Amino acid sequence: MRPLLQRDFESGFSNIKAPADGPFNEAWRPLLSLILGHARRSGADFAEIFLERRNTLRVTTENGKVTAVAPSFSLGAGVRCFKGLQDVYVSTNDLSQSGLRWAVDQALGMLGCSARMSHSMGRDVQLEPLRDFAAARGKDNWLAQTAGVGEISERLLSQSSVLRKKVGHLQSDQTSAFRDWQEVLVAASDGVFARDIRLHQLSRLGVNCADGADRSSMHEQRASTGLPDFLKTVDMNPVIDEISTSAGIMLRADYVTAGQYPLVMANRFGGVIFHEACGHLLETTQIERKTTPFAESLGLPIAHENLTAWDEGITEGAFGSTDMDDEGMPAQSTLLIENGILRNFIADRAGSMRFGHPRTGSGRRQNFSFAAASRMRNTFIAPGKHTPDELIQGVERGLYCKKMGGGSVGATGEFNFAVGEAYLIEKGKLGKPVKGATLIGTAAEIMKKISACANDIELAPGFCGSVSGTIYTTVGQPHLKVDNITVGGRS
Repeated sequence: MRPLLQRDFESGFSNIKAPADGPFNEAWRPLLSLILGHARRSGADFAEIFLERRNTLRVTTENGKVTAVAPSFSLGAGVRCFKGLQDVYVSTNDLSQSGLRWAVDQALGMLGCSARMSHSMGRDVQLEPLRDFAAARGKDNWLAQTAGVGEISERLLSQSSVLRKKVGHLQSDQTSAFRDWQEVLVAASDGVFARDIRLHQLSRLGVNCADGADRSSMHEQRASTGLPDFLKTVDMNPVIDEISTSAGIMLRADYVTAGQYPLVMANRFGGVIFHEACGHLLETTQIERKTTPFAESLGLPIAHENLTAWDEGITEGAFGSTDMDDEGMPAQSTLLIENGILRNFIADRAGSMRFGHPRTGSGRRQNFSFAAASRMRNTFIAPGKHTPDELIQGVERGLYCKKMGGGSVGATGEFNFAVGEAYLIEKGKLGKPVKGATLIGTAAEIMKKISACANDIELAPGFCGSVSGTIYTTVGQPHLKVDNITVGGRS
């Protein structure tokens, strides 16, 4: 048998083309199988290709006028290759055969596999039958069913008009909405071959109020995953009423006095503190960076015995839900903390390979220009047996945090979070409103001070930024009692 020549290798690639424009489907199998085989034969221990097509639209109004209409379209691919525990990621906008071949060769070269590239001809990767989550759930027509610019703009202007009628001392208002449609295809050298379509939509309202030296700001949002008519049907009138009431109360509120307080924290977006201060520290990316105090705590208590927490991707309509992650693994639920004991980490493929933690369907990325990383989905503290009133009645003097604002978290869990709406608790009853409160602490200490959970869990949509970009997530919790926390304010 004559030796394999370079022209034989090149002709093998030239005989297989990328499919023409259209859905990601079975037609991509021959080319992706060949490129993955090329990567494996060149010396990569594992290779993955992520294809993405995206169509987004954002509309914004300010003070009753449409000020921005921003459509966006993108198409691209990312190639990731592993050799041992080392990996390289390369992205490209060129989905042709030559474009994908260039991307994988760049990755192989950086891994030191270039010497074997010219002799890697062969289709040694057998991809599984396509697991098409989009077709199985009727997602292919989702984009055509969503609201257009005209309908979105009309609804936002109507919401702005109602805000200006209902909100007292209004200085400015903003309404906005977006929809983000995404089609993905994942193929990997272990045989994974999976396709999905995702649809995220959100409507947001915000107001700034002023009266002399008094100021207040409020915003609220509602969002969904997988509901094409969401922006056509979502009722924001209750949200407008909520914003109007809260902004009026906080406009006249006194400033809180700094000190140590027992705390009752409301449900819904109150869960952002667990997400930021603890959830990130349970991602295997944090083990890799050596920035989590919990790296060696599996099976050990890291929280109060009354605290149980989950991360999952299966709640219907929740902002962090997805039928599969960006590495092609089907969604599931992960028990993070059980009665205070750390049970699992949030792991992607790299985290599983490097640290032995089982994959949890948590490999996520903003878009094709990022490698997937271990990221949260719907992350929440589980409900307990108490009512919210029982938690408040159990505090002699403390603080009730009804709405959380923005904040920051250090690499190892040090946090500070502004409280958007708060009330003093006096002798087990809600007292006067206060503003200017900031919650200060560390994940390791606050988790052990959450001593009671109510039975009224609710979830809230949010966004999370980390090593693989900004992704859609859900936070949540029931009302919680924190025995003691540092509150920044006025002395």
